[in-house]
Amino acid sequence: MRPMPDTPTPATVHKNPGAAPTPGPPAGARPAPPAGTGAGTSTGGDGGRSASERGRTALAVGVVEKIAGMAAREVSGIHALGSGLARTFGAMRDRVPGGRSSIGRGIKAEVGEKQTAIDIALVVEYGVVIPELARQVRENIIEAVERMTGLEVVEVNIAVNDVHLPDEPEFEEEEPVTAPGQRPKLK
Repeated sequence: MRPMPDTPTPATVHKNPGAAPTPGPPAGARPAPPAGTGAGTSTGGDGGRSASERGRTALAVGVVEKIAGMAAREVSGIHALGSGLARTFGAMRDRVPGGRSSIGRGIKAEVGEKQTAIDIALVVEYGVVIPELARQVRENIIEAVERMTGLEVVEVNIAVNDVHLPDEPEFEEEEPVTAPGQRPKLK
């Protein structure tokens, strides 16, 4: 089935919400046979076209962000992904019943039809060599995203936002203070 000439692709809509409609089939593409002619339905009716020429695969931004997040977490020396504010909101969202943790937290991707660019924010463990860690994270993300999506990763920008010290506590919910004579709320 050929795409309608005035229907934008998900990648086009993401990159430019007011984008002009996508053009029709690429130059040199064969037009679809007229309906009811039976053309293309006999044995060997593929017309010599490969499967990749018979449609498009659109990847959502979240897919690339999740793959990049999982790949980054595989590298030793990373304490967390995201800035302090993003981690705080994420921790609160994780506590809401029915809320899901975000594997892609701290990662922003821009996805085109053939390429992607990724920005990632990290908190590293104290003592790691940050340039080496950044190189490992970048290589791991590029390998995973290119292997799983087929997109070319044109850049991976890494922002190290904090260093986690060994004696620093994790983000914890503070216990509410009760007034004299009040019972504490049960969990």
